[in-house]
Amino acid sequence: MAEDRPEPEFDRELTELPPELRWREWMRRIEAVLFASASPVPREDLARVVGQAVSVDLLIEDLSADLEGRAFEIAQVAGGWMFRTRVAFAPAIRAAADVGGQLLDLSDFDVAVLAAIAYHQPISRDGLKDIFGKDINRDLIGRLYARNLIGTGPRAPRRGAPYTFVTTEQFLVAFGLDSLRDLPDREQLEDAGIVVDPPHVGAS
Repeated sequence: MAEDRPEPEFDRELTELPPELRWREWMRRIEAVLFASASPVPREDLARVVGQAVSVDLLIEDLSADLEGRAFEIAQVAGGWMFRTRVAFAPAIRAAADVGGQLLDLSDFDVAVLAAIAYHQPISRDGLKDIFGKDINRDLIGRLYARNLIGTGPRAPRRGAPYTFVTTEQFLVAFGLDSLRDLPDREQLEDAGIVVDPPHVGAS
């Protein structure tokens, strides 16, 4: 039985390499981390694999330039970075790859309810009823939960303390947003037929 050997200390600084090769190695480390991760990787995590005084943003910028002409790109979403296939290749992927489980498969009304949750969160089913003028059925809420687009927020401060709904990190990833501040202007959504504001004031 082989003896347990300690892992060699991870060399972040790479001082033995000339500057150009050192920069290239840091780029490849970031590429490897993003490739291996199924979720966005925040800046502080990427900073652990490069020199202490090195700009992760500049490394990402150079790596993105390196990927020009490739079928995938680096996207800044949900407070981090991840690899994402370029939109132009979506038809080819749907035609040849088994990605059924990755598709959102939401109706227009599902998307409208999701948008209302995003803009008014935390919001209860009663709050959604105020916006749409009708009850939002549990099956619709269940579809959004099943796709990890929404989660449970704090209980509303009212009789019965109903649950509220909030969007998730997966929501940001699915729609290519870095944070909720990147949500489109509400007028743009209304022009697209998506209602996110209530027709009258109601408790949420």
